[in-house]
Amino acid sequence: MALIPPPGAPFERVPRTHPDIDRDLRDLVENDEEEAFAKRLLLTTFDKARAWAQSSAIWPCTFGLACCAIEMMHVATPRYDIARFGAEVFRNSPRQADLLIVSGRVSQRMAPVLRRIYDQMMEPKWVISMGACASSGGVFNNYAILQGVDKIVPVDVYVPGCPPRPEGLIEGILVLQKKIGAKGVPTSTDLMRERDMPLPEQAAERAAALADKVRGL
Repeated sequence: MALIPPPGAPFERVPRTHPDIDRDLRDLVENDEEEAFAKRLLLTTFDKARAWAQSSAIWPCTFGLACCAIEMMHVATPRYDIARFGAEVFRNSPRQADLLIVSGRVSQRMAPVLRRIYDQMMEPKWVISMGACASSGGVFNNYAILQGVDKIVPVDVYVPGCPPRPEGLIEGILVLQKKIGAKGVPTSTDLMRERDMPLPEQAAERAAALADKVRGL
C-alpha cells in the first residue's frame, strides 16, 4: 500500500524502501510463493482449450428464411445482447461462419441453396434448427416444403416453437456451447457418418439430384 499524506500536508514522496510499501505483496512472495503460483497456474489440454475457444466464439451465418428470422435478428439487439455469449458476429460469407441457424421453413427450391451454403462453411461447423418449420415442416405438410432440415444437413440443436422467442434461441446457443466445450469438437463430417448421410465430397451429386427433383415438380 502507498502512504498518502493528509489534505493540506506538504507532499513528500515516501522512499521506495519504506517497510509499509507493498507490504502485502512482499509477504505473499516471501511466505506463500509456491502456493500463490499454484493458484495462478491453469493446466489443460490443447483439445479442451480449442473447444473452449470455439464454444466462446461462435460465428453464425446470416441466413433467414421466414418469420423465425425476425426472432433471430432480435437476439443481436441491446435487449438480449447475444454478444455476452460470444456469438454476435453474424457473417455474410459462409466461409467465415461456423454456425448455420436455419430459421424458417425450407422449400424444395431453397434446399440446394442451403446445402451449398453449408458445404462452404468452415470446419468444424454446427447447425441449429430454429422453429417448428425448420425442424419438421411445421403446419406446411405438403410437397413444396422440406419436412425437416435434418434431411439435408446434420442438426446439432433443435429450438422448438412457432416462432420461438429470442430467449429460446439463446438457450439453444448455450446448449450448443456446452456441447462443444464438454464433449470436444465433433465435426459435421463425423455426424454425417454416424447418421449415414452423404459426405461433403458427395455434395455436388446431392445438389444435382435435388435440382433435378425441383425441375421435375
